Amino acid sequence: MDEVEVVVAHSERATLRVGDVFLKVDTDQARIDVEVEAMALAPVPTPEVLWRKPPVLAIAAVRGTALGRLGEPSTASPAAWAAAGAAIAKLHHAPLPPWPGRGGRGLDELAAELDGECEWLVANGVLPTGLVTRNRQVAETALRPWTPAFTHGDLQIAHVFADGGEITGIIDWSEAGRGDALFDLATLTLGHEKHLGDVVAGYGSDVDRDVIRAWWSLRSLLGVRWLVEHGFDPFAPGCEVDVLRSRM
Repeated sequence: MDEVEVVVAHSERATLRVGDVFLKVDTDQARIDVEVEAMALAPVPTPEVLWRKPPVLAIAAVRGTALGRLGEPSTASPAAWAAAGAAIAKLHHAPLPPWPGRGGRGLDELAAELDGECEWLVANGVLPTGLVTRNRQVAETALRPWTPAFTHGDLQIAHVFADGGEITGIIDWSEAGRGDALFDLATLTLGHEKHLGDVVAGYGSDVDRDVIRAWWSLRSLLGVRWLVEHGFDPFAPGCEVDVLRSRM
């Protein structure tokens, strides 16, 4: 009998692997609905949906291996990173989905959330004031008008699978929707700055790298409290706090 592997688990959702099947359990049915619809619309390789019975979604494992993980060196080739950029470009040029995604929050809402998190980080002594202030300044560059694109919304490198130089699957679409294309590129390269050039080469369009760097700061500032409260460690080497320190 196949063993049950806990891929991720916290109070909002959990993902289990049994053999070649992933079982996703989510307290928010809307996220599962978005995931299924987004995978049906996305013009890139996605997992096969095997069945769904709320609150559980069963999907098949995809071929290949993930590009890497935050905090660990990536063993993926430059060709694989470039292929990821090309796949993302294809997604971003696809017809827009009818709903907003995680990377599509309004600028005023995002700025207010960012200010609130920065205040919390300093007031609770989680991060030094200078580190927060500097990264809040860097993050400001991301708060600009943008043209909506079909975005994945949580494009961590662990969600992008490759076999050699071929992208074989992109998983975890629950945050997908209309959003800022550079948010996806920043999420993919967070903590892996040295691969940004390969991704941009594959993407094939001029991108503002300063905005991508701003999104690294913004996403990290917004993520620290959530990660701590849900049992993850943003202080681990190469993770969010190190990303913030690299902007100093």
